[in-house]
Amino acid sequence: MRMTTLTKIGLAAALAVSGLVAPVAQAAPAAPELSPGLVSAMRTAFGLTEQQALVRIDQEAKATRRAPSARTAAGSSFGGSWFDQDKGVLVVGVTDTAAAERVRATGAEARLVARTAAELDRVKDRVDALSAAGSVPAAVTSWHPDPRSGAVVVDVQPGVQTAEVARFLAQARAFGPIEVNTEGVTAPVPFAAGTVGGDPYYTGNVRCSIGFSVHGGYVTAGHCGGTGAQVYGWDRSWQGQFAGSSFPGNDYAWVRTGGGWWNVPVVLGWGTVPDALVRGSWEAPVGTSVCRSGSTTRWHCGVIQTRNETIHYAQGDVHQMAGTSVCAEGGDSGGSFITGDQAQGVTSGGYGNCSSGGRTWFQPINEILSVYGLRLLTA
Repeated sequence: MRMTTLTKIGLAAALAVSGLVAPVAQAAPAAPELSPGLVSAMRTAFGLTEQQALVRIDQEAKATRRAPSARTAAGSSFGGSWFDQDKGVLVVGVTDTAAAERVRATGAEARLVARTAAELDRVKDRVDALSAAGSVPAAVTSWHPDPRSGAVVVDVQPGVQTAEVARFLAQARAFGPIEVNTEGVTAPVPFAAGTVGGDPYYTGNVRCSIGFSVHGGYVTAGHCGGTGAQVYGWDRSWQGQFAGSSFPGNDYAWVRTGGGWWNVPVVLGWGTVPDALVRGSWEAPVGTSVCRSGSTTRWHCGVIQTRNETIHYAQGDVHQMAGTSVCAEGGDSGGSFITGDQAQGVTSGGYGNCSSGGRTWFQPINEILSVYGLRLLTA
């Protein structure tokens, strides 16, 4: 996030003064808090008309804000939640009819499921323990609880169904319901890169991307540098140092800035869309649209597909990740994932590229803020 020029100061001020009013089509909901360019980005990413984009943005915002109260209403019966793109509503899984009625009273849709989210999380935790013991084959790339199927889904690279994989799956099935997915699965890698120029920050010979500004610095990916590592900005001037870093296990870090660098609540749109202001960090449900900004491939959008997923990198497992359909490439690590004006997380890794497509995972922002006691810088 290159924020060292008066041009950026002027831009941020102009956006703040503008009121950020998106164009409103007839019969579409008003959206006075939209960042400029969000509607056009949604239209491009999902093939929507302007009115359809405005409606979806409004639906997703309502679902995101409704999710906490709906989960509370579900109580111990909570079986997970997701955004239904066809209906435009938040769906909450529950295991009993009384909880379903309480959830419906919050405005969410309730659906009876076979297992609670807590039950699926316990199965996933036991698979995590298998991995910690070194029992997960390299062909197994990730696993996550899926409330819609009532199982823990294990991603396995197609064509690699070895005896080792079969033994692992047999062990996992002893813990509870397991589904195997091989469709489109490729081994993920962290998205760091060597020094190639552009709009990065650097530590040693590694280039990564800034995530979100916090008071005193910014958050990014942990695999980009260890605690105490010196950081240099896009112009190679000293920018600060890693004040905290965790990888593997987690993939998050924060950089305490200095040397005259300053921080603003802006995510770069790279000319694809206008720069987006950050106003908070409401956690968007699975099924919600999300966009990513990074120093290599810049701005791309897709959908949040999973939450609480464990990624089996060669360097070690990373937990509680969110999986997306957004592409990324080397050097995008640490960059911003944002839904509307709400920060979602920082880019970790994935597979594929932005020519042929791929998947990318992010580390959720609220966990990073909580661990380090940081405050997100907001507009």
